[in-house]
Amino acid sequence: MGRKPGEYVVIDDCIIVKVVKSDSGQLRLAIEAPKDISIVRGEIYEKRDSSSS
Repeated sequence: MGRKPGEYVVIDDCIIVKVVKSDSGQLRLAIEAPKDISIVRGEIYEKRDSSSS
């Protein structure tokens, strides 16, 4: 089952991932987390991970 705008999940009581709708109607993820937690987009993570090999 998918999530709808305004719905969210909470990870380990300190990270909130919320579904939001942009002005153009696209769905996006908004992430709230403590500053000491690194958040990296998947394609950047994969590029960074493959370049360190």
